[in-house]
Amino acid sequence: MAVIEQEIGKDYAVYNGDSVEVMKEFPKESIHLSIYSPPFGTPRASGAGLYVYSSSERDLSNCYDYETFLEHYAFFVKEIHRITLPGRFSCVHCAEVPTGNSGGDGLTDFPGDIIRLHAKYGFEYVGRHVIWKEPLWVRNRTLMKDLAHATIVKDSTLAGVASSDYLLLFRRSGKNAVPVQNPTGLHHYAGSDKMPVEILKYRGWTGDQKLNRYSHFIWRRYASSDWNDIRMGNVLPFHDAKDDKDEKHVHPLQKDVIERCCVLRSNPGENVLTPFAGVGSEVCGAMATGRRGIGIELKPSYYRQMLQNVRLNPWYEESEQVEMFAEVGEDESIAPDEAIPA
Repeated sequence: MAVIEQEIGKDYAVYNGDSVEVMKEFPKESIHLSIYSPPFGTPRASGAGLYVYSSSERDLSNCYDYETFLEHYAFFVKEIHRITLPGRFSCVHCAEVPTGNSGGDGLTDFPGDIIRLHAKYGFEYVGRHVIWKEPLWVRNRTLMKDLAHATIVKDSTLAGVASSDYLLLFRRSGKNAVPVQNPTGLHHYAGSDKMPVEILKYRGWTGDQKLNRYSHFIWRRYASSDWNDIRMGNVLPFHDAKDDKDEKHVHPLQKDVIERCCVLRSNPGENVLTPFAGVGSEVCGAMATGRRGIGIELKPSYYRQMLQNVRLNPWYEESEQVEMFAEVGEDESIAPDEAIPA
């Protein structure tokens, strides 16, 4: 059976079941945007199964080797292409993964394989955002020995790299029928940079977008290929979703990443899908930005946590508000044709 359990609300629909089977029930070209982190394919047979979410035989993270993983992941890509509207986006969060060679620290170009797989099934790769991660944060979270400061003291040839995450952007083949628009610019900043006080007075600007310096501050960060202002700990509650028996990895996608995707790549009221919903981060992000969130999750404990999150949707409760942390400092320069009249 495709769906084990489901709940449908005014601005969300969540399903406990196999993603491919559930998506097969969706109408063709009914999704405006998808955002998700697929299981990071690592070969369990070689001891590199770091990203295993459950013991279910339906779990994509349980594939025996990397080639089998890509073969099964192709079913997801094909189905997402079928249900995505022409000209619209699928945003995939990923990173390089270990090769699995015993005792080695080599990496496999997982992002590259994802790009090639999407190209094969009708998506155009249009770019990526690099999500910077602070090395000590990575070291403390992963306990990677090669990221310890002691390694460069002992032998720097063994020192590792705190690899970035990537958000890959894919556009479905065909022409977009409904433009995604922000007529008065962007009105909320999801990130860690401090906004100069001088710019805050343009918050809520509804006039000529060229004069909206608040929005320009945000846009210059969102349009960058290097997202070094993502707050790593800005995630939804997830600890209660962990299972002691089969849990090896869990960390929700950062809210900053999700909010940026929703605002830049979809309109309010449109359908935003995540086929690997986890604890419902992407669903809640879609709801918080005025979209309709659709989430599919195989693991029951994750699904239960997702239900709590979508019912309460604590999206902005713990987020830093830029107005509270604004700093007095040098104002950001703007182009001459955007100058504010005295």
